[in-house]
Amino acid sequence: MPDQNSTLRAQRRAETQRMIQAHALRLFTERGYDATTVTDVAEAAGVSPMTVYRHFPTKEDLVLFDQNGRLVAERIAASSAVHPLVRRIGIALIDSAAALTGGGHADDLTANRRFLLARLRLMISTPALRAKHLDNHYALQQAIVDALGDDATDPEDAFRARAAASACLAALHTALVRWAEDDGRTELPEVIAKALAAAFGDDIVGTGPDR
Repeated sequence: MPDQNSTLRAQRRAETQRMIQAHALRLFTERGYDATTVTDVAEAAGVSPMTVYRHFPTKEDLVLFDQNGRLVAERIAASSAVHPLVRRIGIALIDSAAALTGGGHADDLTANRRFLLARLRLMISTPALRAKHLDNHYALQQAIVDALGDDATDPEDAFRARAAASACLAALHTALVRWAEDDGRTELPEVIAKALAAAFGDDIVGTGPDR
């Protein structure tokens, strides 16, 4: 069936991307970002440089590429419009972080959490990645606005949505830096919730099935 074949291709593509990215993060961590070439990554992953570039158009993408934008957008699109924008966006950021880190106890980091920690450390310590990260910030902001759909079609509504998204993403960035500095010993969703509460008040992130 065409749909099944399409799904299998997407799964294989995602597996190849994750494999290449894992080797890239390991080499960047061991040798340094600037000292590692795309050819080095290709050799470690057992693929050609062309294959690496097919999945990651730039060297920076080997670190910055993730699924967070898609996860956040899906959760915002499914959220209730009765809640304030910052609450809808904040909860989506928390829930997507929970999905990316895979849960678990703080003293037993999962592979997903170690993977995310490696990416964050590189983004924080590498000037070229910090600059490129700003592009990702704008892309995620736009993904959030797009996910709000009819709630952000009017120019004024879109402006408010961008402002809310930008403020929430600033809190997210602060939380990610804190989590990386703490070596992932705390739960990332909890750190994000704490950062959002500091910015918007303790009641901005609710609990329960209707949140």
